[in-house]
Amino acid sequence: MCSTRNKFAQAWKMFSTVLAGRRAGRITLTGYEIMRTGSIAPVGAAKNNPDLNYSRERLVSAAPVEDDSSFELKLRPQRLAEFIGQKKVKENLSVAIEAARSRGEAMDHVLLYGPPGLGKTTLANIIANELGVHFQPTAAPLLQIKGDLTAIITNMQDKQVLFIDEIHRLQPVLEELLYSALEDYKLDIIIGQGPSARTHTLEVKPFTFVGATTRAGLISAPLRGRFGIVLRLEFYTPEDLQIIVERSSQILGVSMDDAGAKEIASRSRGTPRIANRLLRRVRDYAQVRGAGKIDEPTAKAALEMLEVDQYGFDEVDRRLLLTIIEKYQGGPVGVNTLAAVLAEEPDAIEEIYEPFLMQIGFLNRTPRGRVATQLAYDHFKITPTRRQASLF
Repeated sequence: MCSTRNKFAQAWKMFSTVLAGRRAGRITLTGYEIMRTGSIAPVGAAKNNPDLNYSRERLVSAAPVEDDSSFELKLRPQRLAEFIGQKKVKENLSVAIEAARSRGEAMDHVLLYGPPGLGKTTLANIIANELGVHFQPTAAPLLQIKGDLTAIITNMQDKQVLFIDEIHRLQPVLEELLYSALEDYKLDIIIGQGPSARTHTLEVKPFTFVGATTRAGLISAPLRGRFGIVLRLEFYTPEDLQIIVERSSQILGVSMDDAGAKEIASRSRGTPRIANRLLRRVRDYAQVRGAGKIDEPTAKAALEMLEVDQYGFDEVDRRLLLTIIEKYQGGPVGVNTLAAVLAEEPDAIEEIYEPFLMQIGFLNRTPRGRVATQLAYDHFKITPTRRQASLF
């Protein structure tokens, strides 16, 4: 048993940073699972014990889940002209890409920020495709020491695109290493230790750095200032999402009419990743219980079975709002309190659940805590008390 614990202790040390950056799923190791809480449990324990399962995979979560990867690769646009929505972002990128190509230079560094699932990684890949250069993706939690980042930068091709996801998680010591590389295309490396240590400067080939984050406020000012292009991705309109669903259905060979696509788009929380995930589930329902074609009645029946309502809410959203309304008189209530009640992590509530609820006006974030709005009361057909009504 002792040796088993040692093995998992070593595994945890190796994967701790990766786990810190993940939003869903668990890592399975020889009959055991390392939970997001850091504890070790037999495989299936989380399923049998809800108290251990802090990482339930939600159908309407914008965070990626493991079975999304291969599916998303089929549907991912490869060119800017194929990318639907985000008109202002596309316009800015189009001008910058064309200017870089005409000058024969590396493009200005780009920071893409916004809620998860809106296409930041896809846009980074498109930038590389439009420039006709190599695309090197990685994530900040995977970069542990200076050698990790140095190896990537020194081996890059001329004018290629380096993409780092979750850039707000980059360690400060690695940020400092990036500064000279981003400004002067040079790396300052310290060789040796103590009085005999000396600095050696390496020339690197010009490159375009693309950073992506869901929490732009956590990026340090010096790093943020080195991005020449800073773009925010917004939630998509139902019309844009309908076009995305129709495009995906054509790629997958799914028969669907306009009304079916509109129904799926309206419940996708303004997020293409969720729209494509719902399309998969509705497709399965249509094949098993329908005539194989997705129309409005089939889409509604499938989504009702999946407990996704007309706003795209699932059980977690409803519990979050009802917790604020019923247990805390509409708020304000702190995020840590909500996290404890819902058995979720504060970061997950702030990054995944809240943005959409605030976007559609069901939740307010105040200095004192979260407050349910009148729209939330109306949705659940609850009449506010006198104290609750004074909050509006």
